[in-house]
Amino acid sequence: MAGEEVPLKPLGKEDIRRLELALLITALGSPEAYEELRGERQHLTWVDSLFVAAAALARDKAGIPVSKIADELGVTEETVRKHLRGETRAGQIIRRAYERIAKEGFRGLQPQQPQLEERLRRVRQLLEEALKELQA
Repeated sequence: MAGEEVPLKPLGKEDIRRLELALLITALGSPEAYEELRGERQHLTWVDSLFVAAAALARDKAGIPVSKIADELGVTEETVRKHLRGETRAGQIIRRAYERIAKEGFRGLQPQQPQLEERLRRVRQLLEEALKELQA
């Protein structure tokens, strides 16, 4: 899915699915999600909330009414509204993921934390130096 165009205003089920997946991948790669997963919360429950928030936002961007979104996801309308308004941690993270995708495009599974990108650059540099030494 990396490099693939992600619809910010989905027009059908396939577009909704692609936006959901991009939101989840982007959100799970964020430092905020990492901190949530490291925390003391129930991890599976929290990841489920993240999925519901992503699915709700993708459907909302497609113009689907809150009542239908709630029915499709098996949650209450209030839960959907809270995620969409960013009143839940999962909703906040998914909204930021959407903003990031809108601004930068979908980056797939690339590292999103600057410190990870720096580590990756340093590891590549060390590998290149080691290869040069082996070839000498």
